[in-house]
Amino acid sequence: MARIITMRQALQEAFLHLMEEDPRVIMLGEDIAGGEGSPGSQDAWGGDMGLTKGLQPRFGKSRVMDTPISESAIIGTAVGAATCGLRPIAELMFVDFMGVCFDQIMNQAAKFRYMFGGRAETPVVIRTQIGAGYRGAAQHSQCLYPLFTHIPGIKCVIPSSAYDAKGLMIEAVHDNDPVIFFEHKFLYDSARDDVPEEAYTIPFGEASIVREGGDVTIVALARMVHVAREAASVLEREGISCEIIDPRTISPLDEDTILESVAKTGRLVVVDEAYPRCNVGKDIAALVAQQGFADLRAPVEVVSPPHTPVPFAPELEDAFIPDAAKVADAVRRVAGWQRGGGK
Repeated sequence: MARIITMRQALQEAFLHLMEEDPRVIMLGEDIAGGEGSPGSQDAWGGDMGLTKGLQPRFGKSRVMDTPISESAIIGTAVGAATCGLRPIAELMFVDFMGVCFDQIMNQAAKFRYMFGGRAETPVVIRTQIGAGYRGAAQHSQCLYPLFTHIPGIKCVIPSSAYDAKGLMIEAVHDNDPVIFFEHKFLYDSARDDVPEEAYTIPFGEASIVREGGDVTIVALARMVHVAREAASVLEREGISCEIIDPRTISPLDEDTILESVAKTGRLVVVDEAYPRCNVGKDIAALVAQQGFADLRAPVEVVSPPHTPVPFAPELEDAFIPDAAKVADAVRRVAGWQRGGGK
């Protein structure tokens, strides 16, 4: 039975199902219960955004563990536990903190299966927050998923809806390889849609066609999917039909769905909130230029923030984030382009 819930609620349901289903699933992170070793009450927090509140009283301190403020300890413990038969869900509170524990991810978790000839498994899920718009300033607002996508051996998941978040989280914990699960903090409460009460999974590497159209393909990630939908509604009134694709996972990437859409529309706009140099948007643009060039009827446009740290001033942060107007302008440019004759 489906009902309208938020991404926050969908993830909470996924955690509850996973921990009830399998006693090997454990959770660890900073303040995921709250109050541990402090004057505060037990289960006071449930993580920075309250997603794990209520789990420790239900499953106990041996399965829901508050940790010190040490990203290296959190991720190192989770990776070690995964190699020893557990299925940890570790919270790296903000992706901006990944520099502290990057070696455990890049040179340990990502390499074990390869180094041991396929005989080693590391079923760890690392949850982390991404995205600007929450007034978190330059050290709490970045979209650093391109750094993880670059590394073989890691699967990278970026949901944009409540439905996708629940199905992808359950799939991630069932997976026997390391998974980084990127949650856009702006979507916890703003992303609302039909979500079944029962458990389900969404396979990795299968994109979602969010909106069908015939004139321009828009590929967007996380919050940018909603920005693209807003732009597509405006453009529809101008007679421009946009097809919106949400990859859902960027490693593996569903290349076929993107290429098939571009073969139909002949035009591509990619919207990526990550910094513009070497981001996923540029990777998708290169994919289409290399494998779908004959289908293109216009240059590819990539809409991204400027190459600057995320500003703290609200006016500057709002200007930093790609919005519907910028996406619509990019679509208009490619829609008006004619090969051989320019615009």
